[in-house]
Amino acid sequence: MNAAINLHELGQSLWLDNITRGLLDDGTIERYRRELAVTGLTSNPSIYQKALGEGSFYDQAIIDKTAAGQKGEDLFFALAIEDLRRAADLFRPDFDASHGVDGWVSLEVSPLLVNDAVATIRVAAQLHQQADRPNLFIKIPGTHAGLLAIEESIFAGVPVNVTLLFSCEQYLAASEAYLRGIQRRIDAGLDPKVGSVASLFVSRWDVAVAGKVPEELSNKLGIAVARRSYRAYRELLASPRWRKLAEAGAQPQRLLWASTGVKDPKASDVMYLEALAAPNTVNTIPEKTLLAFADHGVVSGSMPADGGDAEKVLAAFEAAGIDLAALSQQLQKEGADSFTKAWKELIDQIDSKSKARA
Repeated sequence: MNAAINLHELGQSLWLDNITRGLLDDGTIERYRRELAVTGLTSNPSIYQKALGEGSFYDQAIIDKTAAGQKGEDLFFALAIEDLRRAADLFRPDFDASHGVDGWVSLEVSPLLVNDAVATIRVAAQLHQQADRPNLFIKIPGTHAGLLAIEESIFAGVPVNVTLLFSCEQYLAASEAYLRGIQRRIDAGLDPKVGSVASLFVSRWDVAVAGKVPEELSNKLGIAVARRSYRAYRELLASPRWRKLAEAGAQPQRLLWASTGVKDPKASDVMYLEALAAPNTVNTIPEKTLLAFADHGVVSGSMPADGGDAEKVLAAFEAAGIDLAALSQQLQKEGADSFTKAWKELIDQIDSKSKARA
């Protein structure tokens, strides 16, 4: 038995942080589901920007859709939804067997809408309707504008993957938006069971402080932030407020670990997966990291529910001159900017392929 299956048996869902038409066509994702206990996947603009730039899997589809009058963002979403419908159908047995807890795939709204709550709400509803799959999340960033869009989308019954969360405080703000949306559904007599995950990015913390702190603190910040957030997550699920919503039929918004590929070549390539093992959470994993973990990862227990040494470690970073609150805001902005850049390059790629074949 490999370590990926051990994580699954611990109670953590493993989702692939990748999707391409090639991975669907050649059966790789189905094989990961069968052999590595992968039960879902996530996508983002960077993933698709890379996929369109490296292969020809989408060329004929772009030709056909261009001929039919589609272009730009509309053409991209048509391509992505075709892929994600196939992936959603592949993971539908996991969705059904878990009663909607697992088996999800994710599609992101345009990063250009990061500061436009009204447009995000409208587009999220449109994409969810267009995709027409019960196990498809719409990804909305946990920014100031995103929080309003999250609450309104949950109230409208749109499943949401909250992305670009970096701190415990940002996670709690996203969970609050989810709870408000669910409470409003209950007050309105609507079904309170609307799926959601809150995606906390981990490795970018360590990249941001590399070379700026003592060596003994190297590669410890992301895990400490995750542990603090996990404690808050466990406390929320134990709270009277949540229990009341659960009794009405609500489903927990699970905490998801994102950005779990190790960037430091001197560190273990499975460091984050081993440290973030925890039941009732999700880990969305880059393909290279998934295969490494299945090969030589070790599951030695669960993350401590009380956060373990998180506060001590975070205090050491503060003492070393790291302003954690300011850095979390910086990382969220940089993440949004990165997705925006990838999005523009993605649309440019589509436009170039469309014109070349016109």
